[in-house]
Amino acid sequence: MADVLRLRGTVVLDDEREVGEAWVVGGRLTFERPPGATTTTLDGWVLPGLVDVHCHIGLARNGAVDRATAERQAVADRDSGVLLVRDAGSPADTSWVHARTDLPRLIRAGHHLARPKRYLRHYGRELPDVQDLPGAVHAEALRGDGWVKLVADWIDRDLGHQGDLRPLWPDDVLVRAVAAAHDAGARVTAHTFATESIDPLLDAGVDCLEHATGADAEQVERIALLGVPVTATLLQVAQFEAIAAQGQERYPRFAARMRAMGERRYAHVRDLHDAGVRVLVGTDAGGTIGHGRIAEEAAELVAAGIPARDVVAAASWRTRAWLGVDGASEGASADVVVYDTDPRVDIGALRRPAAVVLRGTRVR
Repeated sequence: MADVLRLRGTVVLDDEREVGEAWVVGGRLTFERPPGATTTTLDGWVLPGLVDVHCHIGLARNGAVDRATAERQAVADRDSGVLLVRDAGSPADTSWVHARTDLPRLIRAGHHLARPKRYLRHYGRELPDVQDLPGAVHAEALRGDGWVKLVADWIDRDLGHQGDLRPLWPDDVLVRAVAAAHDAGARVTAHTFATESIDPLLDAGVDCLEHATGADAEQVERIALLGVPVTATLLQVAQFEAIAAQGQERYPRFAARMRAMGERRYAHVRDLHDAGVRVLVGTDAGGTIGHGRIAEEAAELVAAGIPARDVVAAASWRTRAWLGVDGASEGASADVVVYDTDPRVDIGALRRPAAVVLRGTRVR
């Protein structure tokens, strides 16, 4: 019989269940000791592979990157323990990642959908007519892996000195766009900073919110009631002060709003958690943030007041289940991360994975 890998210590299955050991046979997990096998043992706290639910493989500051750069981004994520990525929009075609057994599993959302001059240049697919959105959503739903990414608001520079965050899409168009995704079997997530965008997105039936920094107290309660998850992206929101400084002279209203949201980022995330909102863990890597920073994002969520146990669960098995991807179960692909100490007790342990096993092969 081929060599098998033995995982020994605390193997975390979910919030309620742990076992003392598991084995990797033929790239898959089993909890029954295989007979007559030569084993290699990894000791420690074993978690289902981490999930970065807001990540942009194939994207850098100036837009799409070449395949070699995208590969380095994916490897950085993998080596940090991230074995599942929901790519929240990319101008590059990264479907080739699916064929690479040494790279994280990838759930693509296709292009960001935006309007001309109402998002970062070279990032999204820009629609000159707002009425084109439902058709574009349908096309991206067919192109991606079950998700579509909308840009719901961005600075409106046409307002000159009064320039500020404004929604991109009419309310009725949003309704038809989300319905188009759902009809194609896809879910919709939306970039939103502005308070004004939250209610129309919820009215339209959006499935997830990215950032949601402008959500007020009533909207937080509504998000919780509807069961819509929010990806907090605290590493990104920490940059709001620098963004405000860049726009202060030309767009003082925009700068003031961004600064205020950045300053209250911890309280905002704590309010989401306390209201019962599912807070997801996403680094927003790509663009201006480097890949492989899941441990830093998790530590920021703990600093905001979310218990480490909840943050680790959100970075692993809970979000795997929400995305429809196996965690640690009999016969599942052996995608696990091993730590010398329990990250549910010390969130800093996420910075130091002792071993990373992807599809049954130790890759780190």
